[in-house]
Amino acid sequence: MAYTFITLPSPVGELKLVANGLRLAAILWENDKPNRVRLGPMTEEPDNPVLRKTAQQLEEYFAGGRDRFELELDFVGTDFQKKVWAALLTIPFGETRTYSQIAEQIGNPTAVRAVGAANGRNPISIVAPCHRVIGASGKLTGFAGGLEAKERLLVLEGGEWSDVGRTGDLF
Repeated sequence: MAYTFITLPSPVGELKLVANGLRLAAILWENDKPNRVRLGPMTEEPDNPVLRKTAQQLEEYFAGGRDRFELELDFVGTDFQKKVWAALLTIPFGETRTYSQIAEQIGNPTAVRAVGAANGRNPISIVAPCHRVIGASGKLTGFAGGLEAKERLLVLEGGEWSDVGRTGDLF
């Protein structure tokens, strides 16, 4: 099946919303690395109902009116990656987890680096909240959308984490 997309302006930059049929397949960042998420050919489809629903829910999220998403997701990746991405979906709004906590949650406590790699390849950013995963020291670590976007998302959610120099009014 062919992928369809729309673009959505947001407080963290322009997002590319991608659907595979009736499911959301990706939310890509404006300056995303070209091969971070591998998808097939895409065509723009502004009236796609899944993409419109995703855009509406993201707009509500950015406006502070939504703390969870109600979308059908289509994760494409290895079994290990899918376990990590499923674990991301369990992190409550406004909370964070470390890479080692995710590794323990999926039953593979020594796979901290592999969890980090899978987190970095999460195709459905924001909805599968990879921004809620931080370093063991409490510092913000790598993020496909950039650390400023990660910080903005965490501030939006009102979460607490340690040792982060906030840059002021982010929205």
